[in-house]
Amino acid sequence: MTRAQQVGVIIGLAIVAALTMLRASDPPLLRLARNLTFDEYQRIAPRAFENMPVRIVDIDEASLRELGQWPWPRDRIAVLVNRLTEMGVSAIAFDILFAEPDRLSPRNIVRDIDGVDPSLLGRLPDNDEIFAQSIVGRPVVLGFGISNEGSYRPPVKAGFAFTGESLFAAPPHIEAATPLRPQLEENAAGLGHISLNPGAPSPVVRAVPLFLSDGEQLYPNLALEALRVAQGATTYVLAGAPDVQDTMTHAKIGDFVVPVTAAGELWLYVSPDRAERYVSARHVLAPGDPSPATKAAIEGSIVFVGTSAAGLQDIRTTALGQNVPGVSLHAQTVEQILSGRFLSRPDWADGLEILCIAAAGCLLVMLTTFVSPAVALACGLFITAMGLVASWLAFLYGGLLFDPLAPIVSGSITHFAATAFRFLVTDRERRAVRRAFGHYLSPSLLYRIEHNPDALRLGGDDRELTVMFVDVRNFTEISERLAPTAVVGFLNTLLDALSRHVIANEGTLDKFIGDSIMAFWNAPVDVADHPAKAVRAALAMRETLTRLNADDAFGFGGEQSVSIGVGIHTGIACVGNMGAEAHFNYSAVGDTVNVAARIEASCKDVLFDILVSEETAKALPGHALLEAGALALKGKSTRSRLFAVVGDEKVGASAEFAELRCLHLKLVDALRSRAPNRKILNAAKLKAAKLDGLADFYRRISRRADHFADHA
Repeated sequence: MTRAQQVGVIIGLAIVAALTMLRASDPPLLRLARNLTFDEYQRIAPRAFENMPVRIVDIDEASLRELGQWPWPRDRIAVLVNRLTEMGVSAIAFDILFAEPDRLSPRNIVRDIDGVDPSLLGRLPDNDEIFAQSIVGRPVVLGFGISNEGSYRPPVKAGFAFTGESLFAAPPHIEAATPLRPQLEENAAGLGHISLNPGAPSPVVRAVPLFLSDGEQLYPNLALEALRVAQGATTYVLAGAPDVQDTMTHAKIGDFVVPVTAAGELWLYVSPDRAERYVSARHVLAPGDPSPATKAAIEGSIVFVGTSAAGLQDIRTTALGQNVPGVSLHAQTVEQILSGRFLSRPDWADGLEILCIAAAGCLLVMLTTFVSPAVALACGLFITAMGLVASWLAFLYGGLLFDPLAPIVSGSITHFAATAFRFLVTDRERRAVRRAFGHYLSPSLLYRIEHNPDALRLGGDDRELTVMFVDVRNFTEISERLAPTAVVGFLNTLLDALSRHVIANEGTLDKFIGDSIMAFWNAPVDVADHPAKAVRAALAMRETLTRLNADDAFGFGGEQSVSIGVGIHTGIACVGNMGAEAHFNYSAVGDTVNVAARIEASCKDVLFDILVSEETAKALPGHALLEAGALALKGKSTRSRLFAVVGDEKVGASAEFAELRCLHLKLVDALRSRAPNRKILNAAKLKAAKLDGLADFYRRISRRADHFADHA
């Protein structure tokens, strides 16, 4: 072993040790990456939807439209309980807090009216009492929430039995709860907390706490209480890890055993949200007998009552990336328990992953140091593939969650570091030869030839590009007034200042065509969010040109200011080396390029300096865009819808632009319908005066009504 190899092994093993300790500390970023990996597994193979005896009575938008806004009077909730009971439910669980008195109760309404005989109050119905009476002796479970104020604890309607060590400190801690109405709390068959991810930093609900603890008492969640009440069970049996305090292993509810995390949480294995899971509340509350379909869905089911109405703000994100009502996750918890399909992450999973990082890292250090880089890479890829396959199979067939990402990333870092050291230290002679040839060829060309011998061949590839054309307005008039050398100086000053923004925003300068610039994004390398970067460059050009005119950088004095037109389009184009075998350029051709050039020419018709196509506009959420109409571009059989770029996201979020956009939409509608628009146009002009560059745009727009009418 040479001295260089010895140093390489020591450095490599030090890196492996550092990565192993990093994984052992498990920082938040690693936890996030691990959770995202498990989310992806569920998206690839979600739990199949099965027609379980679990339903959601949904207070949906249609129910609110038909029966009135929320909250409903609680005598109507009592009717809902009566109807569901008559249909033969196993249990009714409310994902709703009943903490305040019903303000719609006749007794409460009359109490606030001056001059009413107090004796009348006792004769008026009280909706809370009606609701409380409706749940007496019925399998109704009410929900309570977590509070940071007070010291209230809800009563527990079930007993707890333990095996193993104490478990009171295992679940998430509860300081206080939101108190329910006393008569409701007393008459309910069960009480469960409705918190889905208390204290979790992520909005994605991946695991739900089945229990909360105040250190002396455990409190079940809503789904677990519903399952208990449906079975008529009276006790939860909780198992702890042998000889380890505050570590749960599983919970038994009636006939069902549920594996849980050490903190008593259930990993959610969700299925896609399905309409079959829901029954609209309006169908249950409809006059007369329920429909056969509604009765069949409810009979024998555990029913959760909740809301999917967006205005009631109970929307959660699942591991599948779907936004679903919170009540859906309670229902899916019970579905998962009934199906017996669970996810679990064994206590020894962390230790196994740490061991894999250490073992794979040491192996890769030895391989990279003593064998060829190709063999080391092949071995690394094989280890990576085996790790991914093993993790996936464990998930698919065993419901086990093992993180393949941390070992793979750690192995990649180790391999990269060891390989880099080898090339920097042990391959010194080869790098010296490369530097020698670097004196004769440009570094970029040498790199392309070295890594891609086909780079010198003619041809191109089809890929999505964002193409920009920039042209100087009234250049002919400017050049007629200047000497040829002055024209060259003017162009050099202008094009140099504008083209810098293309490079600064990761664009590729294709060519200068007289007084014009052609540039494109997303080639030769991928550029993320390339439409936005192209527009960012155009906006920067606008600012730069304003500054140059203000500073009289072109020497025209106050006689004339320079203006430009910018056209941007996103689409598929062919990009690559084009020309002759002896002389070629890296460029782009195709319809996308032609459309961008035609859009730039349309700036003259629209009287605005930056126009983008509809395809580009779709990739610019939040930007300040105004529809400029559908124009007939030269060479195109159909009209193209264009948008004027007023500003970036900051301008788009401003109050001034929001008001202008509303006026502009009204103006566009008027233009399309050929309706009178003078009043709207004047209002838009007045609002546009606060934003630069829009005066000419609105001065011309009423004469371009056909651009909007034809498009409609």
